[in-house]
Amino acid sequence: MEIDPLPNGNTGTTSIGSSTDTTLSSTVSTPATSETPASKLSHLSDSLKLEHQFLRVPFEHYKKTIRANHRAVEKEVSAVISAVDSSSSDLSRDDAVSHLSSLVSRLQGLKRKLEEESRVENLQAQRCRTRLDHLESADADNLTEWSNTRLKRILVDYMLRMSYYESAAKLAETSNIQDLVDIDVFHEARRVIEALQNKEVAPALAWCADNKSRLKKSKSKFEFQLRLQEFIELVRADNNMRAIRYAQKYLAPWGATHMKELQRVLATLAFKSSTECATYKVLFEPKQWDHLVDLFKQEFYRLYGMTLEPLLNIYLQAGLSALKTPFCYEDDCPKDDPLSQESFRKLAVSLPFSKQQHSKIVCYITKELMDTENPPMVLPNGYVYSTKALEDMARRNNGKITCPRTGVVCNYSDLAKAFIS
Repeated sequence: MEIDPLPNGNTGTTSIGSSTDTTLSSTVSTPATSETPASKLSHLSDSLKLEHQFLRVPFEHYKKTIRANHRAVEKEVSAVISAVDSSSSDLSRDDAVSHLSSLVSRLQGLKRKLEEESRVENLQAQRCRTRLDHLESADADNLTEWSNTRLKRILVDYMLRMSYYESAAKLAETSNIQDLVDIDVFHEARRVIEALQNKEVAPALAWCADNKSRLKKSKSKFEFQLRLQEFIELVRADNNMRAIRYAQKYLAPWGATHMKELQRVLATLAFKSSTECATYKVLFEPKQWDHLVDLFKQEFYRLYGMTLEPLLNIYLQAGLSALKTPFCYEDDCPKDDPLSQESFRKLAVSLPFSKQQHSKIVCYITKELMDTENPPMVLPNGYVYSTKALEDMARRNNGKITCPRTGVVCNYSDLAKAFIS
């Protein structure tokens, strides 16, 4: 659910004039001090609360591998048992030996498959253990290093979601964090995404079959949408009889739950792909394949317990929510404000404005907060800077003050203090 970007309380971000050279900041500036161990531990505790996906994804992948291996073994063992039960007792010696040799060969193949599957399961179990150990290794002493590793993990996650697979793999390799990222999981999604982008639904339908029980439990519509698109492609090719048979076999079972959508799509048999009727024309547009890609990504993320948005976006939005004020969208928004950039503005569209009880005036020179301890001073040309900045400038220039923006020179003794109301 999106939150309307309405003002939250008194934002207090009124500009103090076009001639004043100040920046209204949405956050309170505090003197730089070293964090105490208690504050570091509190910060670490808050960070660990956000690591749900970090543990959930490899665990879900591990469970999926076990289920798939279990089904494959059951199928193979059942086939062997059936072959033994169906063997005739009156086989000749040579036929019996040949039959038994075939069964032994099949069982040896099953053994090799079980060994390979066991190796894969052990690797995935070890990955889960590695991630637990990584979380346990976090403490106040190595918080900086641990946070840097987390940043790299977040960047890899973003690259994988944006389909920059090679760049993500390279960053993970150079940072030695292969076991802390989900490259192999996203390669599973890559095959389906690339197929859909090439207008092929077979890999996506195979993925739905592999995860049928879980998709059904979550009431997913993804398979239904794939079937609809296949039907549309048959209509586009003017293969109406085949489209009707396809609908009877694959679409009819969905009628009880998706009748309205089904009726709309079936009507394309009469309207054809060349129709100008907006209701049906949209069904033949190429963007329907983009919609399927987006829908698959949502189902894939949900299946593995991932966040629907990239972690990088979530962390950035957390910071932007504290910085967003109406002043950020004005033409004279300072360039050092992240929200002066269009990409950050788009990311913050759904965020509310931060609640600001009072305006915060930050010195253009020192970037420090101007308050009663460091009051603002106004130059003859109307530009305002902090007392600390002007005193430092006067001390270095024999009492002379030069305005950084206009080059106007004046004596420090001639300045009048501007008081905060």
